[in-house]
Amino acid sequence: MARYDAIVVGAGFGGMGAAIQLDRLGLSDYVILEREADLGGTWHVNRYPGLAVDIASVTYSYSFEPNPYWSRLFAPGEELRRYAQHVAERYGLRRRMRFGTAVEQARWDADQQHWVVGTESGELTARFLITATGFLSQPYTPPFPGIDGFTGRIVHTTAWPDDLDLTGQRVGVIGTGATAVQLVPELADVAAELTVFQRTPIWVVPKVDTPIPAAVQRLFAALPVTQRAARLANTSVLEAIMVAGVLEFTRAKVLNRGAGLLAKAHLRTSVRDPETRRALTPGYDFGCKRPTFSNRYFRVFNSPHVRLETGSIAEVTPGGIALADGSEVALDTLVLATGFDLWQANFPAITVLGRDGVDLGAWWRASRFQAYEGITVPRFPNFLSLNSPYSYSGLSYFTTVEAQMKHMGRLLGELAKRGAATFEVTERANAEFLDRVTERLGTSVFYGGDCGSARSYYFDPHGEAALLRPTSTLNAHREAVRFPLDDYVYGGAPA
Repeated sequence: MARYDAIVVGAGFGGMGAAIQLDRLGLSDYVILEREADLGGTWHVNRYPGLAVDIASVTYSYSFEPNPYWSRLFAPGEELRRYAQHVAERYGLRRRMRFGTAVEQARWDADQQHWVVGTESGELTARFLITATGFLSQPYTPPFPGIDGFTGRIVHTTAWPDDLDLTGQRVGVIGTGATAVQLVPELADVAAELTVFQRTPIWVVPKVDTPIPAAVQRLFAALPVTQRAARLANTSVLEAIMVAGVLEFTRAKVLNRGAGLLAKAHLRTSVRDPETRRALTPGYDFGCKRPTFSNRYFRVFNSPHVRLETGSIAEVTPGGIALADGSEVALDTLVLATGFDLWQANFPAITVLGRDGVDLGAWWRASRFQAYEGITVPRFPNFLSLNSPYSYSGLSYFTTVEAQMKHMGRLLGELAKRGAATFEVTERANAEFLDRVTERLGTSVFYGGDCGSARSYYFDPHGEAALLRPTSTLNAHREAVRFPLDDYVYGGAPA
């Protein structure tokens, strides 16, 4: 059984970032295991109409591998897929990837001082285990009574058929999150009747989206400093939204209220019917759920063939959806824009058994969701989890990935300097970090605002806002290269 330097689980942008850092550290004997048929993570899986990034393209990329050729301020999904392919080729990652390889379990072998990773095709071993399965990787299908008996077609947005034609059909969409905000206008263009089943309204602000002129693309390519400046400007705006408007809610309510007023003004100018406007207005504070951007979503509800349904779903019938009031909506196709099972199925996405057989998922659910600096966990030696509680910093996933790459560099570099075989974060350091982020979140909208009706995936089953790291991106990156080295214990010598 071959022993690798590392096994990376997931070939999305997180896994590729980890692999790039492993190469930089001289740990080049690694393998990337991916359950899907190709790389790209969410940008490979999601192919629904209207798919695009929900922050500016110049920010949604690795800072060390900018793409000067984004076609729009908010790039469509196909361009993100091409960017992922470019990164894999540029850094020689594809040859390390095994597609169609689902990981079933990983366990720490204390005697051999390595991880044993089980797949359908057998076991692999490695000194280090890095999970990069993404935050939104386990699709959620609501257990509506009768859903298996629906005689029409059911499509989840994460499994969108390339040949699906909904022209002239009666279409129902369940869900009103970021995916639905992108998808609904596209469906309204082709469906004969479109019903949007809304459980919780979402804050939507105007989207300043325009094509990036070819001359600007050429300028970015010729003078990368200009693109770095654009990236810095956009990141600064995102930081202001995230830190001042969300994390510092109790100290800067005026900024949060201002963002909410902008969204309400956008709604008021977009939707003619006052009853529909009221139904589309969130009853929770701005920032409790991730807000989204769209210039089209609200306006579709002015169309006579589009209906907003806020009644409770009683069951799915063979011909449509029955509501709690006894009425029924007839449908040909039911689209599930119901998102992902973040906390139950994704933290972690595979069974991980650490020292003394501790089950990571069971431990998180029995105690609290936690991870030191959002990347390592006590009792799990040589384990790096890139999608962990308190890891997401800023509003761009790439700021999180690059901070974690820096943490990897400092930690594994120190391990090599000491000539040690294993690392493990101490209980003390983990507890101190958990106390710090918990206290820091006390000023956030999650605890200081009204989030009761949000049904936000930011909150874990314990009722804690355990997804976001309550700090600025700059601070997260600073701590990634300055954390105390004695927050870890180091053991043994490499075999």
